[in-house]
Amino acid sequence: MNKSSKNQICLSVKLGIGSLILSALFFNANVLAENNEKKRARALTSEALIIDTKKGDIAEVMELTSSYLPSGAVTELTTQLVLNGSLTQGALLRGKLPSGSVVWLNNKRINILLSGDFVFGFGRDAALTQKLEWQLPGQTSRNQKNLKLAKREYNIQRIEGVASKYVSPPKEVLARIRNDNVQIATARATSSELTAFTKALILPAKGLVSGVYGSQRVFNGEPKRPHYGLDIAGPVGTAVKAPLDGVVTLAHADMYYSGGTLIIDHGLGVSSTFIHLSLLDVKLGDVVTQGQKIAEMGATGRVTGPHLDWRINWFKERLDPALLVDLTDAEQ
Repeated sequence: MNKSSKNQICLSVKLGIGSLILSALFFNANVLAENNEKKRARALTSEALIIDTKKGDIAEVMELTSSYLPSGAVTELTTQLVLNGSLTQGALLRGKLPSGSVVWLNNKRINILLSGDFVFGFGRDAALTQKLEWQLPGQTSRNQKNLKLAKREYNIQRIEGVASKYVSPPKEVLARIRNDNVQIATARATSSELTAFTKALILPAKGLVSGVYGSQRVFNGEPKRPHYGLDIAGPVGTAVKAPLDGVVTLAHADMYYSGGTLIIDHGLGVSSTFIHLSLLDVKLGDVVTQGQKIAEMGATGRVTGPHLDWRINWFKERLDPALLVDLTDAEQ
């Protein structure tokens, strides 16, 4: 083989290798572009897909939409129902539908914002099968999904040393208790168009978790109503912060059972209640922002020590705050 032939073969091999390298680079560029496209699509849909993965061990997590939408097709999200939360008793579920849709829970129509956001919740002992229906704009028929909730088991909490007047209140305070209850019910009946409920919550205080949602309370050996809040114990004066943006709908320095009491509206019937407070930093009608100091922990009302009793409500339904936050943050 002469020198010219050898040079020609070498040139052909180099060209072949160069072609392979260019092909590989082109393939990797396409894969990288596709992965970036998927990341962008996920980022665009992440706010609407706030799935409670931390609580997946408690109950099934439901997602009625694709977790990946091709680039340029994010609007597909609004053609489907998105439902975020734990399917269990005591849960708050947040949903989204196209603007103009209608939603029913167990044949009762529930409020939905123009944005398509809506919310509902299940109480401590809610039935394990719930019927959700929705009608999209332009449709004449309803879509239906039966939600299967996980049944929860609750602890029995025995508390001794409670003042007898709080276990069996005297007749002279019954009118006061009734008046307190009317004020609380009125605040929790608020249904504003605030959108704070669509955001992630933060813990309102730091401290030891000393009581949990749903536990059966036994005061001085006498069974009473279950506990509907999350108790965080700490020194009197510990800062209490707003878990979400909202508007103060109740601010009372001394209710009979709950002592210093605040209720904040977060929209569409979702509210936070804070009780046993020693100091209130806000008043009725104040607009608050997430993380703002709103009160201080205390030992007012029916307590055996200083703590915050924090509750989440959807109208009359009392829900479990622990399903909405990371409790490991409480003691940090």
